[in-house]
Amino acid sequence: MDDTQDAPDYDIGPAIDALRAALTAHGIALPSLGVDPLTLAGWTIRPPLVALGNCTAQTARRLAEVLRSAAGG
Repeated sequence: MDDTQDAPDYDIGPAIDALRAALTAHGIALPSLGVDPLTLAGWTIRPPLVALGNCTAQTARRLAEVLRSAAGG
């Protein structure tokens, strides 16, 4: 049995890279996308969080449009 599936994922770099690539494929950039430093510094049993950061209203509308389309609406 593989116990790593139940372990918290502290290496969130690949998840951030994958999200950045997916957003870029749709023409979306979140400049502040990265690791949330406060949750990274805490080193609790919880893994660090991804900080999505701030974006313009135009970027938020584009993101909502892509998500709606992906959901079939």
